[in-house]
Amino acid sequence: MRVAMGFSVTVLAAAGIGHGVVTSLDTEIARVDAFKDMKNRPKGGNGMNVLLVGTDGRDKITPAEKEKYRLGGAPCHCTDTVMIVHISEDRDRASVVSLPRDSYAEMPEHVDRNSGDRHKAHPVKLNAAYAEGGPNLTVRTVENMTKVKIDHYLEIDFTSFMRTVDVLGGVDICTTRPLRDSYTGLNLPVGTHTLNGGAALQYVRTRHVDGTSDLGRMQRQQRFLAALISKATGSGVLLNPLKFRDVSRTLLGSVRADKGFGTNEMLALGRAMRGFSPKSSEFTTVPLRSKGVLVPGIGSTLKWDPVRSAKLFQALRDDRPLAAHNLGRKAIVDVSPQQIRVQVDNATGVPGLGKRVDNGLRATGFRTTRTPGNVPANVPGMPLKRTIVAYDPRWDRSAKSLATALPGCQMKAINGQGATLKVLAGQDFKMVRPVRAEDAYQGEFGAVTGDQVVCQKS
Repeated sequence: MRVAMGFSVTVLAAAGIGHGVVTSLDTEIARVDAFKDMKNRPKGGNGMNVLLVGTDGRDKITPAEKEKYRLGGAPCHCTDTVMIVHISEDRDRASVVSLPRDSYAEMPEHVDRNSGDRHKAHPVKLNAAYAEGGPNLTVRTVENMTKVKIDHYLEIDFTSFMRTVDVLGGVDICTTRPLRDSYTGLNLPVGTHTLNGGAALQYVRTRHVDGTSDLGRMQRQQRFLAALISKATGSGVLLNPLKFRDVSRTLLGSVRADKGFGTNEMLALGRAMRGFSPKSSEFTTVPLRSKGVLVPGIGSTLKWDPVRSAKLFQALRDDRPLAAHNLGRKAIVDVSPQQIRVQVDNATGVPGLGKRVDNGLRATGFRTTRTPGNVPANVPGMPLKRTIVAYDPRWDRSAKSLATALPGCQMKAINGQGATLKVLAGQDFKMVRPVRAEDAYQGEFGAVTGDQVVCQKS
């Protein structure tokens, strides 16, 4: 969750504003030896891989902030967010892959940093690697699971997260449905909101707004990271030395990094990434099996899909994009088109119109019947001038999503119609607008580009 701000270390470095400023920032980063005595590591590929880890750090937050943002309890000094960020060889793309904290993991042989006991290789949840062995064991475990060589390690707590969002002036988040979580105190109505540091922390911590739990939370974290990149690259922060210094110092106050990620690395990356934007980034979560696995002594774990996850990590090693780029924006709707069944009827008498509407809706994801009908010409009101979406009120959210794909249509509620929505194509029909749900990702690996998830400018 908190690691969203960690990625901005590399993004903010993109300014390339001078050796002196970056050198002063370098001295403020706490260092860890994340790669000490590591052997039998994966072969390196093209590009650069950064392991980003989010830690607790609530012991640094004031009592008033703890109460306001529902941060009760003692700090756990643990990690519950792990991401791999792959920076392409040409520095034109960043691929962010979330690794669920409850992933089933095979921890390599190690010495427990708490007890001093030597443990043989054994199964755990991924987040246990940090608790037992810190950054070094976390890197070893991730490399063992992914076969991706990690080049750098970055760790951040959410104290820095809150302060940095505030220094940036807030980050814009939009939602198509209300988000309320009594655990974190999040309460966002439908629309676009500029979140300050505390509200942003509530947003990325929230996991009780729907049935998606941690997986939904990771999607919101990725969406927030895309919005953060948009704010940092679009607000002049990267081109203003004083603003850059203030934001970076706030951020780096709680960052720990490996010893090799220093001034020269930040400057080289910065010079290469001056043109970075949300469109340059892509986000996904490692593909999972459809059902969790209960492991004795560990509990319920998430098993990675062996075939799809292997292809994903091979794509990182090969420095290939994970998402389809340059597809253009799609209108965001509440219900995924893949969940909506639609019957199309031609209400104009124009030959082929029903099939054209059916094909258009199916192309953007709607589950059409593929058997469009024709409304008889002798039915009162025919030919129909304006397209109608007829729906049962129990499926009103689906109807609104369908109507978004048919600009200018009229919505008509019909009690008892059932789950299948009906489109009566009228003479006004021109096109089907491409749509997608907030959390419906695209492509082989379920990846989406940053510009597709940030709030659309009016």
